[in-house]
Amino acid sequence: MKSKENPRFKLFGSGKPWEKDKSVRFAQGVVISAGPLIVLSGQVSVDEMGRDVAPGDLKAQARQAFSTIRDLLAVQGASLDQVVKLTYFVTDMSRWSEVQAARAEFFPTHMPASTTVQVTRLNHPESMIEIEAIAAPAS
Repeated sequence: MKSKENPRFKLFGSGKPWEKDKSVRFAQGVVISAGPLIVLSGQVSVDEMGRDVAPGDLKAQARQAFSTIRDLLAVQGASLDQVVKLTYFVTDMSRWSEVQAARAEFFPTHMPASTTVQVTRLNHPESMIEIEAIAAPAS
């Protein structure tokens, strides 16, 4: 797997052919060196005032959640390139390609480990996605 080099963690897979498919945008696992971790709560598509953004537009909601994750990491001097795990909660898996398209904008080469779960509802009624992140910044 090609990823931006980070001395604190190494992405890995089993070497199976499907893992090399460019449309597969995640790592099977991540080995993390000792040091600080940033664990973010799930982020939904809300603006700075807590108002729902882009009702009905899953790709735009994913972009907003990724933007919030990026901004929260920046507060701690970290970046998206240091994310080692993403967990997605989505209300409609049939629209997963929209999330993948948004993810590719924020993670063009870096592929954190990922888990996706379909849920019936999220805390914000208009939200179609919530994303949790764990990052391993430099110490």
